[in-house]
Amino acid sequence: MAEHAHDPHDHADHGHARAPIPSTAPAGHGHSHGGGHAHGAGHSHGGGGHSHGGHSHAPATFGRAFAIGISLNIAFVVIEAIYGFASESMALVADAGHNLSDVLGLLVAWIASVLVKRTPTPRFTYGLRGSSILAALFNAVFLLVATGAIAWEAIVRLVAPEPQPVAGLTVMVVAGLGILVNGATAWLFASGKGSDINIRGAYLHMLADAAVSAGVVVTGLIIVLTGAAWMDPLVSLVIAGLIVWATWGLLRDSVVMSLSAVPPGIDPAAVGTYLRARAGVADLHDLHIWPMSTTDIALTAHLVMAEGHPGNGFLIATAEELRSRFGIGHATLQIEEAGGPACALAGDCTV
Repeated sequence: MAEHAHDPHDHADHGHARAPIPSTAPAGHGHSHGGGHAHGAGHSHGGGGHSHGGHSHAPATFGRAFAIGISLNIAFVVIEAIYGFASESMALVADAGHNLSDVLGLLVAWIASVLVKRTPTPRFTYGLRGSSILAALFNAVFLLVATGAIAWEAIVRLVAPEPQPVAGLTVMVVAGLGILVNGATAWLFASGKGSDINIRGAYLHMLADAAVSAGVVVTGLIIVLTGAAWMDPLVSLVIAGLIVWATWGLLRDSVVMSLSAVPPGIDPAAVGTYLRARAGVADLHDLHIWPMSTTDIALTAHLVMAEGHPGNGFLIATAEELRSRFGIGHATLQIEEAGGPACALAGDCTV
């Protein structure tokens, strides 16, 4: 068995087509390296005698969405903070602080969406794709921290002997504007929330803010009708609880991805069953499946073949099937001959 390393793809005459995972686009990989392994990548070369199949990416860059969302939210933060302090509304000030955290979250997500396109280097052989996972994790943690600060201030105001008076009408108007700003920004990211956890983080940020603003509108209406200023911090607490509930899934998924766990939606046992059922495969070991980014999934496995190396056609077909059936775009398969020297990794992770 030969050890191997992934060399960075650095070809000037082709481009990577970006498609969401899973994809039914052809993916194939057909060249083998010394020691009998082959791997899948995501582009083809003319006249080179081999083909790659498999890098899949988010369907769009969302650069315009990030630019618009950040600009709208910066303007709204300034307006909301000014009127929040002027009207003595904790709900408005809390919402402004939350919007400010969203600006930072959007900025981090945008930077990550740019970094994932960086070409691989000898040191970062997968490029900087993992930065999108870190951005999603940062967004989840930062959102929870900001929500905790909001909840603390709301509790302080709620237990105060004399609730501070709140200008309910002003609160309603400003928060209503927030629903429009945050709702529109969330809509810009809606198309990518199912295929990229980094975009999902941005989407949840904006959706949470729209919910916060809606709650603040209700608070303002109650204060206008009843004069119950204590409703302002109470509603802030309720909103904080809803944000924590909505963010928990993002935090869980981003932590799992950062630990290189099998991505949600992929059954490693089913992948192993498929590989073992391939013609000529006598055994399978050292199977690993992990996310390279929030949109790219990789696999490595050692296939023990009863009749030796099956040829490039087998590798191409297997890579195509892994992509179309499981959404695994970067497959590396090492071929070993049955009856040959025992692989040192034969006992490791024989899923």
